[in-house]
Amino acid sequence: MLLEPWRAAGLSLEGIKRSKDIDTATVCIIFDGKGELAAAVAGVESIEKFVTPEWITNFKINICSAPIVMVDANLSPPALLASCQIAAECGIPLWFEPVSVVKSKRVASIAKLITYTSPNEDELIAMANALSSGDKFLPVQKDGKTVRTSIKSLFEKLKPAIWVLLEEGIKVVLVTLGSHGVFLCFKAIDGVKKRNPCKNSPYSRKLYEAVNLSCPQDGILGTPKSKGNYYVAIHFPALPASVVTLVGAGDCLVGGTLASICVGLDIMQSVAAGMASAKGAIETESTVPAKYELSRIADDAGTIYSEAKVVFCESKL
Repeated sequence: MLLEPWRAAGLSLEGIKRSKDIDTATVCIIFDGKGELAAAVAGVESIEKFVTPEWITNFKINICSAPIVMVDANLSPPALLASCQIAAECGIPLWFEPVSVVKSKRVASIAKLITYTSPNEDELIAMANALSSGDKFLPVQKDGKTVRTSIKSLFEKLKPAIWVLLEEGIKVVLVTLGSHGVFLCFKAIDGVKKRNPCKNSPYSRKLYEAVNLSCPQDGILGTPKSKGNYYVAIHFPALPASVVTLVGAGDCLVGGTLASICVGLDIMQSVAAGMASAKGAIETESTVPAKYELSRIADDAGTIYSEAKVVFCESKL
């Protein structure tokens, strides 16, 4: 059942380990009345047990030929380290998805090898504590102010934790804020680099052209244009949506952003496209929409991109 859509998409089964002795990882989720996750219990022991460094090393050629590598914290610490080291040896950018507050702490041994990471607020705090001495960072208490006011104050509260991740070597930190959108934070000297457009498929070209048209490069006011070492934080607002379920929104945000980076869009354009992909996910019962309309993705990405604002930009000597 799980492999059927994988095959239908024309994807390789080469790296999928199958055995009668392996229980497929599962998660049981309880929703509240608004489609939000209220509680969950995950059983992912098989990932830690069977996706080993030795298994991963079998696919070194695949990793080294990839435009970008994504790992998540369900991998065991040794498997995470092996994946990141292979990517680093081959000069491949790496995206770390924290998964949960507890597992996000696995960032400690691999921070200097990470290019991108995508924590929510609580995962960000846990990661910053894991990279610091003691539990100096506390979860942010939300206030009842307006969105416009709270976005600025929220960034000020999260900034010290974000800066820890950047100082420890992570190039780009994408903090997800639920209905308030995301903060994209990076050192400008590293964070705004982009890949050459990937032209391996007609869809890749169409995605690049559509999003590049709706989200013109250097279109966000306040981002540094001159050379130098800048710390930059940009807020991308979430678009209004008819929420069915929020499960899959984070995965589609990351997937849409990764796909956009791979076709040559810069990180700011890619985040806008990723957020448009997430909007499509929360408006359907499926965790991933069966089909995306490229024109709608481009239109939504353009709206998000046009409303993005720099909330912090400072030169670092």
